[in-house]
Amino acid sequence: MGEVEVVAPDLDELRAFTTRLRCVEACGDAGLGIEWIDAVESLKSVGCAVQAVVTDDVATCMREDRKARRLPRVEWDRGIASQIALARRESPNRGGRHLGFAQAVVHEMPHTLALLRSGRLNEWRATLLVRETACLSAADRKIVDHRLCSDPDVLDGVGDRGLVAKAKALAVELDAAAVVARYRKAVSERRVTTRPAPDSMAYLSVLMPMEQAVCLQATLGRDADSLIATGDSGGRTRNQLMADLLFDRGTGASVTDGVPVAVNLVISDEALLAGENEAADVAGFGPVPAGIARQLVANALDGDTAVTLRNVYSCPLSGALTAMESQSRTFPKSLRKLIDLRDRTCRTPWCDAPIRHHDHILSRRNKGATTAQNGAGLCAACNYAKEGDGWTARPVRRHGRTHLFDLGTPTGHHYRSAAPRLPSAARRSEIEAILIAHLRAS
Repeated sequence: MGEVEVVAPDLDELRAFTTRLRCVEACGDAGLGIEWIDAVESLKSVGCAVQAVVTDDVATCMREDRKARRLPRVEWDRGIASQIALARRESPNRGGRHLGFAQAVVHEMPHTLALLRSGRLNEWRATLLVRETACLSAADRKIVDHRLCSDPDVLDGVGDRGLVAKAKALAVELDAAAVVARYRKAVSERRVTTRPAPDSMAYLSVLMPMEQAVCLQATLGRDADSLIATGDSGGRTRNQLMADLLFDRGTGASVTDGVPVAVNLVISDEALLAGENEAADVAGFGPVPAGIARQLVANALDGDTAVTLRNVYSCPLSGALTAMESQSRTFPKSLRKLIDLRDRTCRTPWCDAPIRHHDHILSRRNKGATTAQNGAGLCAACNYAKEGDGWTARPVRRHGRTHLFDLGTPTGHHYRSAAPRLPSAARRSEIEAILIAHLRAS
């Protein structure tokens, strides 16, 4: 009996299958439900393998096209990761990771790719293998790939930590010097970052050498225990004391003294002064309840922390930022501040990195004006990508509505970027109307 030839589906068939899959409902049978979960998990792994193969092919095609057109070498890879990110509805940073992952499994880890295609290995576990072998040469990486993934039973039932341990052990065995060099590079990339947490909290993350992190945590724990033992805890738990000690020592101020550095808090006047409940916005964090925002301002005033109010005008219907009171005679500085308050984070779709560049949407060489309408806040990576071959951008004029611009990629795909709404009261108070009329008259 001959082998049955399997033909890959075309794009229309894939989309039709996706539409059919959306129709799946609860089956009403626990045993059958487990079979469904297992089958869909395998489908996700197969989809990951397909994405990796296609991602590598897209990068190869674009690179070869740019070489054929004799573009400078610096242009060969520009913006490719950003296009992958837009197609996957993720940030450019993750787009770069997806591209690196695809190139690794396609060219250097064929057995890992085969396990993905078979559904025996999911994307996360494959990513761990790629990550732990990144410091090795292509030849050594293939050895690790063969030892761990040529036989599906080797990793069957092994947890994520066990998988990482196996990959690390093989990496040290094959090239200990490369592992040491990777450690030294990792130390040079130590940093501090923040990200939002539920309930108007935030995570402060510190990437540092393991021994330093353990020492820092042990020191905070020891001193918190000492305060509890001497009765100086003020009713705070050990975890609360450790967090407060970290803030005190990092800023030189007490947690009761207010925040000693500039923080942009955007709040409507009615929410600040009249008790309205519309959420405020903290730059770099996101929405916070009006009650918490009022408390932040009150705490700062009570603690003698400098507080500055700046008038920001928004459309009462759309919430779009329309103007801002100037605090400087230098127009570009105020314009940059306006863009920061309006855009909050990088305006590339699905990228929420901090704003580093204030960019002309329609470039100056194409007679783009230096205005709020033609300006956008971007992270450095997105700004550099947008300047690559084949990218286009243009502002979309919509009177009285949220700021919008169109971003076009070299493959002809277009994405819309809309600025977030500013906090603005549902109705305009008589006092606000009088103030705006007075400011316009003056």
